[in-house]
Amino acid sequence: MTDLVIRALDASDAALFDSLPDPLGAREGHRRTRHRPDWKRVALRDGRVVARGAWWGGPDDTHPLNVNWFDVAEGEEDAGAALLRSAPWQVELEVNLPAGWREDPALRAAARTRATAARRAGYELLVERLLYRWTPADGLPERPGRLTFRAEPDDAVFFDALRRIHSATLDAHALKAIEQGGLDRAAQEELDFFHWCPSPREWWQVAHTAEGEPAGIHIPAHNPSGPCVGFIGVLPEQRGHGYAYDLLAECTHFLVERGAQFVAAATDRGNAPMAAHFAKAGYPIVKERLNFDPPRTA
Repeated sequence: MTDLVIRALDASDAALFDSLPDPLGAREGHRRTRHRPDWKRVALRDGRVVARGAWWGGPDDTHPLNVNWFDVAEGEEDAGAALLRSAPWQVELEVNLPAGWREDPALRAAARTRATAARRAGYELLVERLLYRWTPADGLPERPGRLTFRAEPDDAVFFDALRRIHSATLDAHALKAIEQGGLDRAAQEELDFFHWCPSPREWWQVAHTAEGEPAGIHIPAHNPSGPCVGFIGVLPEQRGHGYAYDLLAECTHFLVERGAQFVAAATDRGNAPMAAHFAKAGYPIVKERLNFDPPRTA
């Protein structure tokens, strides 16, 4: 087998990135994603692209936040691993897959090739996620009317709520943050993400019961690709009433009332209660995602 050549791209040869087949439909999935040419890298053998990766960050970020497009030709797992290892940025890797990919042998094989390459590069699977995309054709979820919602300008209120919500959470990213730095770190990472989003701070809302007790929070947001459910969280003492659905319904209405033609969302595959709320609210699963942590030595 001939030697592998790994190259970073620039605006002059960015088209090289598109020469590899796209069995997972990544190109269509990234129609709204802006990738910087100099954050794209390819691995070539005999002048042919056998692996590619696109690192991504927001328009004002000085370094990538993740790898959200990673393809590897069949039998070239070592090339994919070398591509990841050689990159100057060791960040989380996302492998996006069509919904129901496990039922399709070709898609299963493509997912296995990418996962094998990631593991050979030292990446470890953190979580599998379900990705949703609501549109008006799905119908607006009914507002139950059990909670009242109001904006809250004090970040400390949200920080406290997030600490309490994450004290009993199923979210893998939050659990990782807690392991690394406790509840304060988990809450701060959420706040940092909400502030990073290019949507108004005044959109953040606290929900209260009819008795005036705080029940939870919801964060309608826009990320660089469009409107999304930024966060849904019910306080531990208010769980058991299905309030997460109320929060999700309100978040959806809130975004639609401000012009959203679609709403993106995600939850961990293992978070069965939240997945059930998305199903009840009419959110279809459009993709699935494997999230890999970078090597621990990074």
